[in-house]
Amino acid sequence: MIYLTNDSESFDAIASLLEKYSNAHGVSGNEDEIGRLLKEDLKGCADEIKFDALGSLIAVRKGSSPNGPTIMLAAHMDEIGLMVKYIDENGFLRFAKFGGWFDQTLLNQRVIVHGSKGDIYGVIGSKPPHVMTPEDAKSPVKHKDMFIDVGAKNAEDVKNLGIEPGTYITTDRSFAKLANNRVTGKCFDNRAGVALMVEVMRRLKGKDIKATVYAVGTVQEEVGLKGAKTAAYASNADVALALDTTVPGDHPGITKLDSPLEIGKGPIVAISDASGRGLIAHPQVVKWLRESAEKIEVDVQLGVGEGGTTDASAIHLTKEGIPTGTVQIATRYIHSPVEVIDLADIENSVQLVVAAIERAHKYFTKKNE
Repeated sequence: MIYLTNDSESFDAIASLLEKYSNAHGVSGNEDEIGRLLKEDLKGCADEIKFDALGSLIAVRKGSSPNGPTIMLAAHMDEIGLMVKYIDENGFLRFAKFGGWFDQTLLNQRVIVHGSKGDIYGVIGSKPPHVMTPEDAKSPVKHKDMFIDVGAKNAEDVKNLGIEPGTYITTDRSFAKLANNRVTGKCFDNRAGVALMVEVMRRLKGKDIKATVYAVGTVQEEVGLKGAKTAAYASNADVALALDTTVPGDHPGITKLDSPLEIGKGPIVAISDASGRGLIAHPQVVKWLRESAEKIEVDVQLGVGEGGTTDASAIHLTKEGIPTGTVQIATRYIHSPVEVIDLADIENSVQLVVAAIERAHKYFTKKNE
């Protein structure tokens, strides 16, 4: 495998992108900040950039051949988060979960409440252990028993801060570097996929590519793969790749029987996810990705998942069907504020996707319209 551990410039560029997108905020249905960043980063890499009616960003890079295939790259822009549901008379906020939270990861987190008058910091509190009954102490605290304290004195105080039911909330975590080119932060699912897509488009610049590429930042993936459905319809792609993250089995609490994948061992080509209820990757797409990886001497891991799925599940069922696959990055502690990723995996994923796009015309043809 090609690991560019000595290529600090490449790693620095990827780390900078990931830090920017991880530290930004964009819960499902409120991805505007991510869309603005993505539009700015793709200027100069695309011939056309637009937003569809749901808010997904679509950047089009036209290919040099009129008969070249159209490739859709999809990376979802949204992150899991919270929304204000109810404000009690004492000014404490009750909230609804957006996306797949495990309640215990929320307890005692610091959060940002994105009010209409500006961001307000808050903390997620619950009954103190000092006053819990023995029975209470045996049970995990559920999110319905938690609340957010923004320092308000009463409900009117909260209203004056620009907070009301429907206000979005994100965790207050910042990107940080760990040892061995590994990093941590919030919402690497899926800002790692967004950073991967940006870097791919940058490296395609100036290359003679026969295929037309649609680089799409989709919305509302975490709550139903919604943006992928409309964007895939608009792209009318001949082949598609979802760029996302997945769960490795390389740390305590999980075994290789649960997931044989590891961080630092390269890109993951998904064969299937959700036990086939989500995506079963098109065989030609798998062949394309694996042979492209062999061409540039990048090892890939093969993923067979039983749990979640990605935008690929919605994309491959669009119109008469789109051959679709997924390139995934192994990410520890997914759906928490402290996800961990290896920058080498992103770098090698970039190399793989660029190589695949360069060779796509050998595997796919433009559909007759």
